[in-house]
Amino acid sequence: MSTTPQPKVVLVTGASSGIGAAVAEHLAAAGHHVVAGARRTDRIEALVQRIRAAGGSIEGLALDVTDRAEVEAFVAAAVATHGRVDVIVNNAGVMPLSRLDRLLVDEWDRMIDVNVRGLLHGIAAALPVFQRQGSGHFVTVASIGAHQVSETAAVYCGTKYAAWAITEGLRLELDPSIRVTTVTPGVVESELASTISDPGAQDLMAAYRAASIPPGAIAEAIGFAIGQPPEVDVNELVIRPARQR
Repeated sequence: MSTTPQPKVVLVTGASSGIGAAVAEHLAAAGHHVVAGARRTDRIEALVQRIRAAGGSIEGLALDVTDRAEVEAFVAAAVATHGRVDVIVNNAGVMPLSRLDRLLVDEWDRMIDVNVRGLLHGIAAALPVFQRQGSGHFVTVASIGAHQVSETAAVYCGTKYAAWAITEGLRLELDPSIRVTTVTPGVVESELASTISDPGAQDLMAAYRAASIPPGAIAEAIGFAIGQPPEVDVNELVIRPARQR
């Protein structure tokens, strides 16, 4: 006999578009309460209106994951309102690709700040909460770039390998009552490529992204992982377009 899963309080960073927005919509439709954070508050407000109109439970907050205090406040606000946090989906990421010899150091720094420091800020804010509760679930949205390096993507792949390694280290260190999942998407329809300023990288990425899958596919994978019973820990999911090699 199947039972209805207990609704969870799920925090999602980078929820203004792409995978983050799809995760928020999918999990709210599944009956969970979503706390969605992102810098683009106009997008978050539209997401909240869309989900509430469909009958889902959500609140939206301004969030810059590079600001540790903002991430701490994001998590603390959810605890103050709901008494707990069950899942944090560390999804925020940027991808301004370029060849290393272009020396776009500011863009490298931005990727490190968002993709690595932002993840660490999410872990640092949520971990004490999960330890007090004796339960919780970290979900990191990494990238296939964590496993293979491509031209123009050296720094991006480096940040995503770091995200994978940090999350795997977290899994090894934590008590089994706290679950840890790394989700590794291949090419997904998103706005990430729009941040690429280097023309050569833009051309390569246009060809690379010819085959893609919708962000809802990643959202469903995350829903699967967090929906497992407490004794089941889905550690890593790699989801690619069938045509991607």
